[in-house]
Amino acid sequence: MTGRVLSIQVGRVRPLQVGERKLMSAIGKVTVNGPLSVGPLGLAGDEQADPSVHGGLSKAVYALPFEHLAWWQTQRDNRGVSLFDEALAPGYLGENLSLQGLSEAEVFIGDTLHFADLVLRVTEPRQPCGKFNAVMGYDQAGRDMVQSGRCGFYLAVDQPGKVSAGEAFTLQPGERVTSVANALRHKAWKHLR
Repeated sequence: MTGRVLSIQVGRVRPLQVGERKLMSAIGKVTVNGPLSVGPLGLAGDEQADPSVHGGLSKAVYALPFEHLAWWQTQRDNRGVSLFDEALAPGYLGENLSLQGLSEAEVFIGDTLHFADLVLRVTEPRQPCGKFNAVMGYDQAGRDMVQSGRCGFYLAVDQPGKVSAGEAFTLQPGERVTSVANALRHKAWKHLR
């Protein structure tokens, strides 16, 4: 199975208003030109506000199928969150890599993505949080993520290297025991109560 990186995003920690609280977050990512270095803790220039939840060795990079952005835009439009007809830009959901050619049902925990100079390993699905709801602009965004399975996945860096927008990759199957979609369903109970 093959795919392509459509864009690369990084973010800096900055204040984010979540209800009545102001929290620090790097969920808002901006597109950068590559090639970009990727080390054991992620992309050069990318930050995480709370490494206990996002980042670290097992969640160094967050990838999201690009095709999900249109669906998320529709959810926001249906709730009157979007004031204009702007499309969600890559990085809006906090993703580092916007990928084309993979879905959560096709990707399994332990699969590896092989680029020309980089190897990334799928470790777990992204789970929603209050910061995600705040950025999306409605309280049920996390529930929508879990119910739809449009969550993306975290990647560990097995072989550091560089990555560029437009670069192709090959998915090398791991043991193929649990897909990202099934792993999210196993954790869904805590998000759907």
